[in-house]
This record gives sequence, C-alpha cells and structure tokens, in this order.
Amino acid sequence: MSAEPSTESLSAALRRVPDPDRGGDIVASGAVRELRLEGGKARFLLALVKPSGETAQATLAAAERAVMAVPGVAEVSARIVQAAPQSAGLPGKQPIPGARHVVAVSSGTGGVGKSTVCVNLAAAMQLEGARVGILDGDIYGPNIPLMLGVTGKPEGSAERLFPFVAHGMQVMSMGMLVPEDQPMIWRGPMLNKAVQQFMFQVDWHDLDWLFVDMPPGTGDVQLTLTQNTDITGAVVVTTPQDVAVLDVRKAVRMFERIDVPVLGVVENMSWFQPPGSQERYALFGSGGGERIAREFRIPLLGQIPIGIPVREGGDRGKPITLTDPHGEIAQAFRVAARRMVERVHALETATP
Repeated sequence: MSAEPSTESLSAALRRVPDPDRGGDIVASGAVRELRLEGGKARFLLALVKPSGETAQATLAAAERAVMAVPGVAEVSARIVQAAPQSAGLPGKQPIPGARHVVAVSSGTGGVGKSTVCVNLAAAMQLEGARVGILDGDIYGPNIPLMLGVTGKPEGSAERLFPFVAHGMQVMSMGMLVPEDQPMIWRGPMLNKAVQQFMFQVDWHDLDWLFVDMPPGTGDVQLTLTQNTDITGAVVVTTPQDVAVLDVRKAVRMFERIDVPVLGVVENMSWFQPPGSQERYALFGSGGGERIAREFRIPLLGQIPIGIPVREGGDRGKPITLTDPHGEIAQAFRVAARRMVERVHALETATP
C-alpha cells in the first residue's frame, strides 16, 4: 500500500531545492506559493526574482523532480511567476506600529501547550511592569479569546482594528472576527490579506512587548507572519518527549533560515506533582528542552510543570500566572520571561 502524501511532505522535499536569487531553499525564501494537494496531484507556484532564463527553468525542474519523488505523488503541476519586491501585497520586513518588541511563540507541532505558554509569558511580563499585547496568529485554531475570557467583536474598520483589553493586556484574535463554530477554510490571497491586517492594521498602543501566538508547524502562514515582520525573536515551545523535540527542531531551523533570532526554548509539561506529594512524575519523559538548547546553543528559558490549575485557568479565561502569581507554575513562567528579556538585551547589545 503506497504512502499518502501531505503538504508537509511536499514542503520537506522542496526544502532541498535552493533559491537561485535569494539564497537558502525555495520554501524558506517564500518562493513556493499556493502549495496544494488534490488526490495524488500536487500544484504550486514558484515565485522567482528572475523568472526567465535557464536558471529559473532549472529551478522549476528541480522542484518538480523533488515533489515527484515524494511517495504517493502521481502528477505535478507547477509554473513560474514573477516575485514582486513586496510579496503577495504584504509589506516588506517592517516593524509593527505601537510595539517596541515583537516575540513569536512557536512550536513545530500542536499539542504542546504553545498558546498556554504564550499567554502566561505575556502575563509574566505584565507582572514585571511591562505594557503587553497578545496577537493570536493561529489563524486556524484561535483560542486566545477563551484563555483570556474575551468575547464580542472588536471595534474599528477594515483599515484599523482596535484591540480588546483583558487583564490589562491588549488582545487581538481571528476568533473575535468570526463565529466560534465557523471553520477557517482560507488559502492563498485571502489568507495573506488576513495576516496582513493582523500584523499591521491593529491599533496597538505603546506596547513594550507584543507576543504573537504562531500557528503550529512551519507552513505558509508561519513564513508569511515572520518574513514580512520585524520580529525581535522567537520562543520555541516543546514538551520533553522525543516526538515533540523532533518537530521543534524544524521550527528552530525555520527561524534560522529567515534570520529571526531564537531567544530560547520553553519546555512545557515537564513534570507532574500530585497535590500534597513531594514526588515528581515525568509523564512525558525528560530532557527534551535541554537537548534542543544544547543542540542549537540557545537558552533553556524554563521548565513548566503540569498542573490542573493551568487547565482550569485557561478554560475560565484567567491565566494561572495572574491568579496565583507566587505559585510554582507562575514562578516558572516569570523566570522564563526574565531570561527571555536577558537574551533580548544580550542580542541587542551584541548588534553593531
């Protein structure tokens, strides 16, 4: 029985093809557009700076061969298009108005508690006296409104949206713009337009730190969010077990390829300590965060234990870091936030 291909396996294959104009591979450079899979037929556009000539044709042929080599692919339909100086109508790499520092919170896979880490890191920074905002960039699974207890639709217009304020933090999410039970079936230009509005048309007010909850994985949305935005750095989230670590490596490498500094790794669900007990149980193994930190020479910002109050706080819209600021879990997030700030200051000092 032949293996079923996926867009992720196609992207992995295309990452082996170098971009002749911008360096790196054609996925990391943003040259691969509108990658789709219909049955066994793969379709995509190849946006090149120099779309004519032998080099462009050789790159297209290499991309087609790479995709055809993926098990389960029966046919490839691809064509070259001109890469505009500002891709897909999005701004070039530019700062987000109203935010001094922008931190992408990312993971290579779902299920590691990325959004929980994002919300509580932001809450920890607020406890340190910073002005904080949270942008829910997880287009397909926007759950920040639930975790912060935000309901209703934001005010504003198509050109300017005004964020909500929850627990003193400014918040914007796609979950505020569509009904809760409506699926996000977006692709191509519609998706890029939504990302553009989120990144550059929200009226953030005098933020020290804007945390962006990224979608899991390393696909088109992640690249759009990071390639067009002046991001201070990324925090990657993992759990201790090997399968999560494997996926997180992909996220770290994605940021390296697009020149976004990785500020460090947060290991979530590090252990469970039953109430009233001194015993710690490593339910998901141990050492995953340390392995990532050692392999990529980045800081291990923190190890966050599992706790029922974390889940309860997320469901009630009250982050554990704010409701129990002196508890073990909140303290772990506060330590991680301080280490992240130290890393940012070190990188800024080292920049000529």
